[in-house]
Amino acid sequence: MKNFARLILFFSLSFIILYIIAILFGVLSSWIDAARIVPLSERPGGDPMEIAWRVLPIVLYLSILLSLSYSVRGDTSTPVSIITIIVLAVIFTAGGSLGLSRTGFLKPALRPVAPVQARPGLVLSQRDNIMVLLRESSDIRGPRVVSLPGQPLIYQEKPIGPNNTILNLPDLPFSDETPWFVHSLNIDFSLSAREIKNRLDENYYSYFAYIFSLILLLAALRFIMELSQWHLANLFLGALVFRLVLTLETFLNMREINVLIGSFLTEKVPAMLITPLVFCALGILVIIYTLLTRIARKVGPWSKGGRNE
Repeated sequence: MKNFARLILFFSLSFIILYIIAILFGVLSSWIDAARIVPLSERPGGDPMEIAWRVLPIVLYLSILLSLSYSVRGDTSTPVSIITIIVLAVIFTAGGSLGLSRTGFLKPALRPVAPVQARPGLVLSQRDNIMVLLRESSDIRGPRVVSLPGQPLIYQEKPIGPNNTILNLPDLPFSDETPWFVHSLNIDFSLSAREIKNRLDENYYSYFAYIFSLILLLAALRFIMELSQWHLANLFLGALVFRLVLTLETFLNMREINVLIGSFLTEKVPAMLITPLVFCALGILVIIYTLLTRIARKVGPWSKGGRNE
């Protein structure tokens, strides 16, 4: 009973703290991105509500991952820990989503950052494109010198007009060296957040089917945290498997894949339930695997701790 209460407290605090940190980090990141763009007045900082939507799947994945590891280290019963994490994850995710959906009419709590003020000679670069502003950065129509790969320097006294050869030249930020895997994570989590939001806007039935099936699959992966005696190694391995689940989520949400899977199912199955059915099937298979493994080790599947020391 004590381990059960501690698990509830751990998941609750993890979700809330991670959510607050993720939102603050997202707002700060949007400010930094905005500060790297000239003219900034056309690219304000991100809306905190949009950021809160975008980081919701990140918090969900991390909270479940950390809670599964904690349940193993705390010797919480396997079925109790899985059921507890599923219930708590559904409650907190649904609560956060429904709360965000009710705040759409509110103005952003944080104002956009002020435009960047820089003297003439500011150099902006993106990959091999370079732009040098010859006036203050606030003068968005001021003269500039542009260097494009394989072309001579281009002087633009007024970067507008019918004779301008690069009318569609985008705003250039300072050079960005973010690793590729960070970009891929950001893209997949953004797609996951958009799918959750779209299903909530569509109807509650589709939304709850989706988040429950996803949480079921993630929580069923508890056995990964018991693969070795080193909890930190298990945690990193679990993070890798969770990354694969995120990739699978993005893959299944593609319209072409939904149509392909739907062709093998009866026409009575709605398209919105295809991805949740796949998640539920995988989660049930993982749970059956865990159950059979424990039986093979001559340990009762409902025994406390769920491990054969």
